[in-house]
Amino acid sequence: MHRFTVPGAELAWAFSDESGSAVVQLHGLTSSRARDRVLDLDLGRGLSGTRLLRYDARGHGHSSGRAEPEDYRWPSLADDLLRLLDHWFPGERVHGVGPSMGTATLLHAAVREPDRFSGLTLLLPPTAWATRAARAGDYLRMADLIETDGIERVIEEGRDAPRPPATVGHPDTVPDVTAELLPSVLRGAARSDLPAPDALAGIEVPTTVLAWVEDPAHPLSTAEALVELMPRATLQVARTGAEVRRWPGVLAADIAQHSR
Repeated sequence: MHRFTVPGAELAWAFSDESGSAVVQLHGLTSSRARDRVLDLDLGRGLSGTRLLRYDARGHGHSSGRAEPEDYRWPSLADDLLRLLDHWFPGERVHGVGPSMGTATLLHAAVREPDRFSGLTLLLPPTAWATRAARAGDYLRMADLIETDGIERVIEEGRDAPRPPATVGHPDTVPDVTAELLPSVLRGAARSDLPAPDALAGIEVPTTVLAWVEDPAHPLSTAEALVELMPRATLQVARTGAEVRRWPGVLAADIAQHSR
């Protein structure tokens, strides 16, 4: 297992070198490289002619972490991302792709170092600003529930929750985070939000925002707001699983266009 050391964690990574454009792929909250593949959110699968870096965020998948909520705030995850890019692609512009927490991490990094990215493919932007407080409350409640009743209660709740139409037919999955770290991961997410709207307006790289409908954790309102704020952003909305399965092709087209 390949590891990259950051303060407080060892990040598990995989690198596919087929020459070409530099690409970094992230994943969502409580997920991992492996789990996103099951959920049809691994847009880098089958991607050819690139140098693709994929990694598990701290505390997720095969990466280690500490039981410190501040470690899992989105600006902290952006610190990890920028360290990885400094190591793998020093002095290069990189295309970034990732869903939900991965989108948030990329946006925090792009606000901080806008010249680092050649383009962005952002999937399922999470709740933000006015919609964030309610979701943060859910995360805090789940963190408390894990500590009092165990992780199985949270897994059961997840199975009973309504599913977006585009995800119907996906197999059941469980968080790819240990029960010891999951409360801290959730509390870190609860303390997080997207960058301020005026900061996002300064991200001028070409950006595709991919969203789906009927998902309170990833409301279409956030995706629409990003497209309004970011001067070179466009939006595509999926309503079926078949449309989601076309997203890897969107990423490939984005990379081909933005690398020119």
